[in-house]
Amino acid sequence: MEKKRLWYIIAGLALMNAITLIMLLARPAFLEGNKESVAEIGKESITRQEWLTELEERYGQETLRDLIDQEVVRQMTDEYGIEISDKAVERELTIYKAMYSSPGNEPKSEEKWKQQIKYSLLLEELLTKDVKVSEKDMKSFYEQNKSLFDIPASYHLSQIVIATQQDAESAVKELKEGSSFAALAMERSIDEFSANEGGDIGFITEEDELISPAVIGAAKSLEPEEWTGPVKVENGYAIIYLHEKLEGKKYSFKEVKNQIRRQIALEQMDIPVSARAFWNDAEVSWFYGEGSEK
Repeated sequence: MEKKRLWYIIAGLALMNAITLIMLLARPAFLEGNKESVAEIGKESITRQEWLTELEERYGQETLRDLIDQEVVRQMTDEYGIEISDKAVERELTIYKAMYSSPGNEPKSEEKWKQQIKYSLLLEELLTKDVKVSEKDMKSFYEQNKSLFDIPASYHLSQIVIATQQDAESAVKELKEGSSFAALAMERSIDEFSANEGGDIGFITEEDELISPAVIGAAKSLEPEEWTGPVKVENGYAIIYLHEKLEGKKYSFKEVKNQIRRQIALEQMDIPVSARAFWNDAEVSWFYGEGSEK
């Protein structure tokens, strides 16, 4: 179930990016007309209208469907008096960051991340509002899956890995002079995977077997937005940058009881986690059809 939730969050974030792209592009089109050129290829050009038409054909229906889903959930949860606390959103965000986050799948702002998590939780509450789950079953689930709610201390790190100590010291000097850590990682790091992400290796924990204990030790000594001097690692010397630290947390049964109820209920129902079930109730009419999804 946790893997399903991860997929829904990532898919939702991808859709939000598409929505943002369409909205940003569409607004100037009305203001500046159809003939504005967005690209020149020799003597030929591509107009803004051609570009927007292609975007609509590729992403328009999917993007509009997602906007409808969000409004349907908002209206239906208002109707049924369903609310999600900020504390629940923060808890889900912490669990996701610590256990599932990886470079490249984060939204551009944490606020957007929270909005998508809140939407997902409201949808789950809406879908499971009439399902009864016994206290005994919820406690049994908690006892059998405590590891899901025991979050170790986690560190969001970037690294620059350089073959020799001398070259690593030179890179540190460049950082002190104001060079961008991400740009320097892309230019100088010999770790190809993280270099392509500007050095970002996501959130790591002490239990991560792929991370050198020296890197973990260095991370513990840092405050956010600080970096280390060269740290000896297997393939050279690493400069470590700390973006964010999450303190370890063990969530009690009381704290995660509602989350467990939703998980068990959704598994029992065995239905897609989708707002489409409420389109008819919300009287949806849209560009591609009326009522429930066509």
